[in-house]
Amino acid sequence: MKFHLIAAAAALLALAGVANAEEHVVQLLTKGDKGSMVFQPDFIKAAPGDTIKFVPGDKTHNVETIKGMAPDGAQEIKGKMGETITVTMTQEGVYGVKCSPHYGMGMVALIVVGKPVNLDAAQAVKQVGKAKTVFPTLFAQVAKAN
Repeated sequence: MKFHLIAAAAALLALAGVANAEEHVVQLLTKGDKGSMVFQPDFIKAAPGDTIKFVPGDKTHNVETIKGMAPDGAQEIKGKMGETITVTMTQEGVYGVKCSPHYGMGMVALIVVGKPVNLDAAQAVKQVGKAKTVFPTLFAQVAKAN
């Protein structure tokens, strides 16, 4: 009997975590509030268990993890061109994502899930083109968010 009560309590706690999970919607836009070729928003603070829905504004955009900008062992984020994908963020850390064809134009975003455990490694990744100027602004927001 005692075991069943403990199991029931554990199940309720697990369901409470799912019920509290939040969905963040990120648009991939050719033209947005901050200019051309942007993720909107481009900085997302999430909790473990939250989902992020990436919605391309047209068929020329996708989302994928930037190599070296995710915690060790984390799932890869990779959508096809024009595909809306939803990802459940389970592992704490910093995730850098890009739109593959527009990466050099600075079409990037930064996601912080829980504690930014891999922040130094993510900051050490060499960026290309305009992404070099976008990421410092995004990394500056990490300290404010934690």
